[in-house]
Amino acid sequence: MRVGRHQQPFTLVKFRTMRVDTASVATHLASSASITRFGRFLRKTKLDELPQLWNVLKGEMSLVGPRPGLFNQEELTAERARRGVYAVRPGITGLAQVSEIDMSTPALLAETDQKMIQSLTVADYFKYIFMTVAGKGAGDRIVHKG
Repeated sequence: MRVGRHQQPFTLVKFRTMRVDTASVATHLASSASITRFGRFLRKTKLDELPQLWNVLKGEMSLVGPRPGLFNQEELTAERARRGVYAVRPGITGLAQVSEIDMSTPALLAETDQKMIQSLTVADYFKYIFMTVAGKGAGDRIVHKG
């Protein structure tokens, strides 16, 4: 379950890119050893985001908006609530993703989400989509352990 608009829970549709026995933690806390070979390909090509188009069609998400976090990411949830980020639908991509800001820095991420929401234009909306498709930004970072 993910935190959606107005902090309502919703199920994020995803391809499984990690091994079945991997704990449900934020991506930046997961070991790269947890990602399957096919999962690595899906993430590198951004194809792992495709199933989330179903969430967009259902009205639970937008193409552009703050990435939905997990309920156990308490610091991020509190920061976003304080900054009014939950007033909008979460998105597949946004300013934080194309700026390579991930969930390992909750305060900075919430601040960036708030900035995006307050200044988002139609041009920005399409710019973030284009930058994501073109491969700009790291998205949800994985810790690489040798």
